[in-house]
Amino acid sequence: MRFEDLFDDLESQLEAELDAEQRDLQAEEERFRLGRLELRDRIAAAPRLLDVTLRAGTRLRLRRMALGRDWLNGIVLDGAPAETGAIVPLQAITGIVLDGDGAAASVQPAKEANDLQARLSFAFALRDLARRRASVILEGHAPVAGTIDRVGRDHLDLAVHEPGERPRVGVVRTWRIVPFAAFDWVRLP
Repeated sequence: MRFEDLFDDLESQLEAELDAEQRDLQAEEERFRLGRLELRDRIAAAPRLLDVTLRAGTRLRLRRMALGRDWLNGIVLDGAPAETGAIVPLQAITGIVLDGDGAAASVQPAKEANDLQARLSFAFALRDLARRRASVILEGHAPVAGTIDRVGRDHLDLAVHEPGERPRVGVVRTWRIVPFAAFDWVRLP
């Protein structure tokens, strides 16, 4: 009888050690997964309402509409005129404020519906604005208004004019080459 108790005890110890080993392995896998997360992954899994802080200190509350490879698009709810469209390069974000539930959700694997959109670059989004001849304001330390003429890999050419004007002879004051790093976000008035 004592012999049976010994084997039962050994069996329960082995089960406990295997369970502990399995928990350690799962914890290590989770740490490894979290270590591979990028800011874009966190934004994709976070709630659609975001409070972002940008390099110039601007705080925007926006409803995310689209998320590209290195940018996000949304409707501004606070921090600029309401219902203004915004395109924000991820490199301009210095922080995102989330509540506890939002922070927990942001580390969960995101289920993205649009794989094509996830591959589109910031420059591609700006080229679309250039094709549409949309009036924009490049927001940052020194906002400048105009229409995007051309877009390179890391810069754009802006026909500078008053906000809301169409780029015509006599209206365009000058053309500027603007590196992407020189502005925090593109406002669509």
